[in-house]
Amino acid sequence: MLINMSGQRALPQSKEALLKSYQTRLKDDVKSILENFEETVKLARGEGDSQLSKTTQCEQDTYEMQVRAANIVRAFESLMKLVSDIKQYLILNDFHSVNEAIATNSQLFRATQRDCDKKLMKLRDEMALDLYDLEEEYYTKMDRVVFVF
Repeated sequence: MLINMSGQRALPQSKEALLKSYQTRLKDDVKSILENFEETVKLARGEGDSQLSKTTQCEQDTYEMQVRAANIVRAFESLMKLVSDIKQYLILNDFHSVNEAIATNSQLFRATQRDCDKKLMKLRDEMALDLYDLEEEYYTKMDRVVFVF
């Protein structure tokens, strides 16, 4: 475990770099969403002087809105992928929770094993007593049986 000057646990270089890349992706995607949304709203207002004809300007604005909407969708898909990557990272690298789950399951299985062993021992003892009683009865009857030839 690495400790930094503030007394907090420092992450290994690869983890730290990965977390920084996650932060960068998050900031870039949110920034892209915001910028594209702002530009779409500006286009919807119809502001701007142009030397193009009204029809041409309308077509150009429509095309730009479609491109910006596609950019917004792409940024949201990227955010969803980021969330998925973070979940996968946590699942695969959260050793404390994994070890805790393994220990809990191990304790549960050991308790189940002890319970099964106790039941098997009790069953063995009952069967031994029953077998002893049956042998006792068998041999006492055999002493009473007269063999006739």
